[in-house]
Amino acid sequence: MLAVIETGSKQYLVKKGQKLKVELIEDKKSIDFKPLMIINDDKIFVGKPYLEKALVRASISIHPVKAKKITVLKYKPKKRYKKKSGHRQKYSEITIDRIKA
Repeated sequence: MLAVIETGSKQYLVKKGQKLKVELIEDKKSIDFKPLMIINDDKIFVGKPYLEKALVRASISIHPVKAKKITVLKYKPKKRYKKKSGHRQKYSEITIDRIKA
């Protein structure tokens, strides 16, 4: 059984037992998502926009995880202007526990 969930204004195709990194979630042990779509063998259920009476439960395994550093460089030729900065995005790693249709 597969489901499409939305978190952090991104959509993910998930199945039971899958681990994935999503944008930082508040301090919780588990979280419930309302799925946008569920694929069960050859049956497809599509919500408008979410499926009612359906649930995807996930547990937060590692909180927070930092991604690799991204270096941002601004540069203007012939003007002696350059500015260097960096950014590390924080993520939460979740594990899909149950998909209930």
